[in-house]
Parts: sequence; structure tokens; C-alpha cells
Amino acid sequence: MSKPTDKKKLTVAAQETEDFTVANTDVLTKYKAAADITNRVIAQVAAACVDGASILELCVNGDKAIEEGVKTVYTKGKINKGVGFPTAISVNNTICHFSPLAADAEGLVLKNGDMVKVELGAQIDGYGAIAATTVVVGASKENPVKGKQADVLMAAYQAAEAAVRLIRAGNANTPVTDNVQRIAAAYGCKPVEGMLSHQQEKNVIDGKKQIILNPTEGQRSDFEKCTFAENEVYCVDIMISSGEGKIKNNASRTTIYKKTTTNYSLKMQTSRVVLSEITKKFGQFPFNLRQMDDERKARMGLLECIKHNVVTAYDVMEEEKGEFVAQFLFTVCVMPSGPLRITNTPIDLETIQTEKKIVDEEILALLASEIKPKKKSANKKKKADAAAAAEEKKE
Repeated sequence: MSKPTDKKKLTVAAQETEDFTVANTDVLTKYKAAADITNRVIAQVAAACVDGASILELCVNGDKAIEEGVKTVYTKGKINKGVGFPTAISVNNTICHFSPLAADAEGLVLKNGDMVKVELGAQIDGYGAIAATTVVVGASKENPVKGKQADVLMAAYQAAEAAVRLIRAGNANTPVTDNVQRIAAAYGCKPVEGMLSHQQEKNVIDGKKQIILNPTEGQRSDFEKCTFAENEVYCVDIMISSGEGKIKNNASRTTIYKKTTTNYSLKMQTSRVVLSEITKKFGQFPFNLRQMDDERKARMGLLECIKHNVVTAYDVMEEEKGEFVAQFLFTVCVMPSGPLRITNTPIDLETIQTEKKIVDEEILALLASEIKPKKKSANKKKKADAAAAAEEKKE
């Protein structure tokens, strides 16, 4: 007589054999679906960065647009989907993670000439697609960005273009660090010191493999070198400063947090309730306090969670006043045929007018290279084979 099937063991076995990399077409499709939403929303938010625009409204509307976007895809079955990174609007020397609460937002509006970094992302079934871009409010072909704003903006853009070309199977992470440094120097700028880019996996946006920008001597010697491999995914964050690239905490209230993998038996009931809500709503993706049911209770409960590293904070960082920081962040899949950048970083190069340029021939050749080699069509391949055969006969 046969024994009844143990459904629990079958489920565990299926999970162990399931491919969670982009080699799995279903996984790649989910990444692309999340990226489509991210690309659409970041373009909308960037376009809304105009004189007088409320920073709070930009952040709130960005998150709402992501939530609305994910509702229209993968509608069958219970698939976790939502915000992969809360909308942040960081202005001028503010480096990252600025996304204010309503109580702190009075008078926070954009004005012409502000350099604005927009960062956000969507996730579907734990596969995140995050992007960031930089715009200058009021810039146009008739009123182009000039001076050190133009220098830092072009440095960040070119550094991102170089980085995506270097993230291919078999390459190491150190050339990305070095080339970003060289490109920034060509524009009289510096990468933001110690900023990290991470490998991504399902439900993980800060994986083991990393890329570092502008490391100190100590960071460079301690930093783990790695090699990119096929079917990995990376969130590449390029941040360039017109100043020294030194970072410090901004006085603004921290509002973005993320659950870690640390387990700890929290003592306070409020902390346990808050952690339970975070786990159910966001898993291990970042979230903003505005997304919690009760902001006040959330702030109270987070204190113990952060103290014991159950939750980590994304503090608001800044450069020296008077300096500018530009950011371009993209999600890229390391495919067998080369890098596949799935999130866009919108920029209008015709609105940027810099007097500096790259003269390093090695970097120029890198920037001129194809991100992904073009496939030869079947007809072209046949013609090439026929021509080669004809040449062999002549010989």
C-alpha cells in the first residue's frame, strides 16, 4: 500500500530547486514588469519637479503611482508587490533619502535652479527595480545648466554610462570604482565617499557583492573584491559631488527604514506590534513612516527595533552647503549576452552646458562601446558565412 504524499516536504523541495535568478524567464519578466512601473513613475515625478512644487506631494504622489501601477499586473493569485523604495526628493547638497512627513513639510518647495535627485522603485514578488535621476528645476535648451551644476551632472551621467558597460560576467568590481573616480576627476568633481551599490536577490536589495565609490585607504584595503557572474542583478548607485564628497548626517528627521534579518525578542508591546506591521506590509523592502497605520506609535516602536538592529535606518545625508550632488541609479541584470539595464535614468543632455570634457582615450573608448553587443541577423550571418567560404576557395 502506498504512503500518502507529504505535501509539506514537496513544497520545501520545490522551493529548494526553484531558480530565483534571471536565468528563469518568470523571474526576469517580474523584474521587467517592476521596472516598467518604476520607469513610468520616475519620469512623471521628474517632470513634476517644477518651481513651487511641494516636496511632500512629489513623494506622496510617487508612492501612490507605484502602488496603483503594481495593482494592474499579476492580478491572479497572492503575489507580494508594492513600493520597492519610497520616493525620495533630495535637493542640492542633500545627498539622499529625504522624504518628509506632513508635520515637517511646511515651506518645503522646489525653486528654479535647484538640483533635485529623485529616487524610487517598485517590486513584484520580491524582485525590486529601483532608479534615481537628477534634474535641475527650470533648466531648458534656452536656459541650460551651467557651471559646477553642469559639471557634476555630466560627471554622474557619464560615470553611470561607464559603470553599466563594466558590469558584465567575469569582470571585477574594482574597475567600476576606478573608472567612476577618473570620470569624476575629468569634471573637477569627486564621487561621494564610501557609497555602496549592491547585488540584488529575491527580497534582498543589499546583497553580499558590492561596489564602492571613492573609498578611503582603510575602506579600499578592507573592501571585498568580487567578480560579476551571469544572471546576477545589481542596483548601481552613482553619486558625484561638486565638493570633496565627504558625507555627514543632515538635521532632517529620518523617515525611511528597512527590516533586517536580525532576530531579537523585543520587550515592548508597541515595538512588537510595529515590527509585525512592517513584516506584513513591507517584508524586507524599505518603507516610509507615512506608510504606517500610526506614525506616532511607529516612531515609538522603531526605537527598540533600531537599537537591536531589527530595523535599519536610511538617514538623510548631506555634503557641505554650497555644493551640489548628482545621482544616477539603475538596476541591471548580468545576462550571458551582456548587461541588461532595466530601469531608466531620464536626462536631457541638451539642457547641460559644461566646459569640461573627458580626454582619457581609454574611458572614451569604453563610453563609445555598445552596452550589449548587437545580434547579427540570420541573413547577415548567412552572407558573412558565404563570403568567408568564397574567400577560402580563392585561396
